[in-house]
Amino acid sequence: MSNHLANERSPYLLQHSENPVDWYPWGQAAFEKARAEDKPVFLSIGYATCHWCHVMAEESFENETVAEILNRDYVPVKVDREERPDVDAVYMEACTALNGSGGWPLTVVMTPDQQPFFVGTYLPRESRGGRIGLLPLLRALAGRWQHDRASLLKTGAEITAWLTREERADNGKAGEDLLKQAASQLRASFDEEYGGFGAAPKFPAPQNLLFLLRQAKLGGDRSLRRMAEFTLQQMYRGGIYDHLGGGFCRYSTDREWLAPHFEKTLYDNALLALCFTEAWQEGRYALWRTAAESTLDYCLRELRHENGGFFSGQDADSEGVEGKYYLFTPGEVCDALGAEDGKKLCDCYDITEEGNFHGRSIPNLLINQRWNLIPEGYEDLLERLRLYRQERYPLRTDTKLLSGWNGLMLLSLSRAAWVFDDPRYANAARELACFLLRTAGAEEPARFAAVCYGDGRAPLPAQLDDCVFTALGLLELYRVDYDAAHVLAAKRLADWVTEHFADKDGSYFRTSDLSEALIKRPKELFDGALPSGNSGAAALFELLGRMTGEADWTARADTLLDRLSARAQQYPAGIAFALTALMARVYPTRELVCVNDSPTEMLRSVTGRYAPELSVLLKRPGDTLLAEAAPFTASMVRQEDKATYYLCQNGACGLPFTE
Repeated sequence: MSNHLANERSPYLLQHSENPVDWYPWGQAAFEKARAEDKPVFLSIGYATCHWCHVMAEESFENETVAEILNRDYVPVKVDREERPDVDAVYMEACTALNGSGGWPLTVVMTPDQQPFFVGTYLPRESRGGRIGLLPLLRALAGRWQHDRASLLKTGAEITAWLTREERADNGKAGEDLLKQAASQLRASFDEEYGGFGAAPKFPAPQNLLFLLRQAKLGGDRSLRRMAEFTLQQMYRGGIYDHLGGGFCRYSTDREWLAPHFEKTLYDNALLALCFTEAWQEGRYALWRTAAESTLDYCLRELRHENGGFFSGQDADSEGVEGKYYLFTPGEVCDALGAEDGKKLCDCYDITEEGNFHGRSIPNLLINQRWNLIPEGYEDLLERLRLYRQERYPLRTDTKLLSGWNGLMLLSLSRAAWVFDDPRYANAARELACFLLRTAGAEEPARFAAVCYGDGRAPLPAQLDDCVFTALGLLELYRVDYDAAHVLAAKRLADWVTEHFADKDGSYFRTSDLSEALIKRPKELFDGALPSGNSGAAALFELLGRMTGEADWTARADTLLDRLSARAQQYPAGIAFALTALMARVYPTRELVCVNDSPTEMLRSVTGRYAPELSVLLKRPGDTLLAEAAPFTASMVRQEDKATYYLCQNGACGLPFTE
């Protein structure tokens, strides 16, 4: 029998719609029921591709005893963290503060007024290994709600007071020392043997790699590029990379990048494809292009919706087993490819009888000593095995289309389109931009939706990262077709951010002033698994300042960077993506304007080089859109009926030239 999730559109919520637990979606109906029946709210937050969410669901939420207690003593609420990152952000902050760490599924017990008095993560059904079980916890808290409610309310009030405390707005001035300090911190945590940063588990942290690549170029420290390149190489060699189908899994559970947590997410693959593309721009090393293209091709093949948008990700589990989709034995490979071809592939990709993951093997190149080469002669074998794998076990896809993640994909596709000069990526980028502007509503920011489904727009307003990442993607798409309408659309989104998301200290909230009020209006300054919305806003404002010549955008970027700098004095590597925007304040910048009917060979030659400090504009004679988007170009005209160039450096433009 279905519960109150049956009419939801989130794949994660629908996964729980047949649970015996009488789940409600987040909303007034649930909290009004809690108040009317005088019950606490049991909140469970997860997402569709989360392995431990599946484990807790199978152990507890499909269990009749658990369901009986939850339905009798609580009002159970389910939230998809990717659909409501604002709700997740509020209670995850409480979880990390109280427990020292967080994760999903996130388990919260709160008052009908949304004040939490218990916050944790995964809980087994029964207590074990020093961890309290869900059943004893539910019984204990229900008893205290009846007989010792005052202490629970006091705890809830104290946690809420801490969450909503007034934070001191420290003064800071972001400069080159912050860039060098961040680089030193990343160098100190760099794993010289296996690449990446820190010990297991290891996350790709693509914003760190982008920072290192750009700082190496602009700051002249080649050792930073070596760290980024070695990390990219090791990730490509490891099992975190899908050698059959392309794309990267969420993170590695070990130092070596061998055994991943097998879920794949859109934002990881978008950002990692951007890293590999950007690495290729300097040096043209073939491996970087191969990894970038295979990652983008995976997304185009398996995550793309017919409307041009991209789904959120794919599950870690197949048939209830983590990673089953990706694992092989030599016998399976030989059955699929034949004995000779099967042995050839197994020898290269470390598929052995003993296995490297619970008796089976994750294909990888870590034992291949030719680590700086792409194995040749395996393309057909890998494709045949991929097709066999595709039919072998089902792999579930989360079909949400999240605007912010799609904005990152637009950024990555657009970069690949002009760097690799590939019309496939250019066409996909244009269709994705159309989805974001029309279907998701970014053309009119007031109706911009954070999440869409195949049946149209969902009534959830865009949050900060949706706006800034979409705008950054549109600015990157401008470099593909030089359509100034993309710049104007990005400016509208940026204007919306400054009008509806700004805090008085110059930073930005996750939600707009038009969004649902929670017990706290969340704000994220530090990068996490992906860049924070504030880091994205800093990058957006800085780039808009350069491309439009409008000083207000640069001033907003400077104010935000100083605010982030003040908060990140102890760990500036935590705002790595924002620091890529700071580089424009520290190092010289250049803007090249070409006045001509179409891009010239010289323009293509310039944009083909790796130059993070350079932005390029094309002004077509008679086109008024660029002058509207970038007023400083209004007086620039073609000389002697030839392609004419204006080079501007640090806000000042030189005389036009035609050679």
